[in-house]
Amino acid sequence: MSADDYLIFTPGDVDLAQSPLRGSIDAPTFVLGAFNPGLARLPNGNLLLMVRVAEALADPVDGDWVQTIRWTPEGHVLDRHRLAGVEMADPRTFALKGAGMRLYGLTSLSWLLPVEVTRDAREIVKVHYDKAIAPSASYQEYGVEDARISLVGGTWWMTTCGVSADRQCTAMYHSVNGIDYKPLGVVLDHQNKDMILFEGKPHGKYMALTRPLGDAYFAYPEDSPWLGGPAIHFAVSPDALHWRPLDTPGIRARKGTPVSARLGGGTQPILTPEGWLMLYHGVERREAVGVYRTFWALLDREDPSKPLRIEDSQPLIEANPALTAPLADRMYLPTPVVFTTGIADAGDHYIVVSGEADLACRVTHIPKERFR
Repeated sequence: MSADDYLIFTPGDVDLAQSPLRGSIDAPTFVLGAFNPGLARLPNGNLLLMVRVAEALADPVDGDWVQTIRWTPEGHVLDRHRLAGVEMADPRTFALKGAGMRLYGLTSLSWLLPVEVTRDAREIVKVHYDKAIAPSASYQEYGVEDARISLVGGTWWMTTCGVSADRQCTAMYHSVNGIDYKPLGVVLDHQNKDMILFEGKPHGKYMALTRPLGDAYFAYPEDSPWLGGPAIHFAVSPDALHWRPLDTPGIRARKGTPVSARLGGGTQPILTPEGWLMLYHGVERREAVGVYRTFWALLDREDPSKPLRIEDSQPLIEANPALTAPLADRMYLPTPVVFTTGIADAGDHYIVVSGEADLACRVTHIPKERFR
């Protein structure tokens, strides 16, 4: 294992006795994954990982039924679906057969756990169970997922994905100290995922990456360099709560690259002398899940909707089987996955955090020269 590429937090580091689910369900659970951490620099100089904990039932199948966890105002409950009526090509979800449209259930419920680490991200300082963020509204009934944190104007803004039968949406949280977050509600509606605020206000406005999803996309002309499908878009806001998408296209999948299925935001865009630096994920079609890798782009300093450089031919970060080898008994994804979610300036290099194999939190130290 390289000293500059390592796992900092794994499922074994989570104390489920302190899980927010403990007060309302008696069924035994386990940590399917502790991964996809948002990243923030705290006022004391330490770093905060906002870790997604996917907590799953130890025995999801009960006779002829498959069970899933759902939040309600009265506590968490177990829902049951007939086993004969579902299919499970993806180990993270199951799909209902014969529904007319794709209807899914989750094999786990996610909540967020703040983990404070040293300023160089090499040691854990404290796991803040008392500040965990659990589902608290109907739009989060199946979980709170994939935090992204941006420091803008001296305060911290955190986006998360809320999952429910009504919608998959983006919810906003706000903090004045980087560790205590207040929920502000839904800011983007159905299936607009991977929303990430820029760390700064271009032209005095909040700006964010978005990634709307849909069931159908239109094809580009045959001679176009672009592939159709989910892509990264831009939006602006006067207050970080009300957002207007920009008209111009953002970052799209390009033919002849490893990104053949979709792409989406990864780290919060940060301002460098060369422009706004952002890392993003690209997915190659393979089996049900696909292969996830990390790429990067540089956006214009004055107009970030204009990409100056898109590095999508060779990945910046790929899944590293050596890192998860000690956790081989916990691996459940069939394809290599690394999902990058945060970046912090560390002087002559950047500290980059990712979810490795939807299982654990990975730290990679990357010299700044790599982006020049």
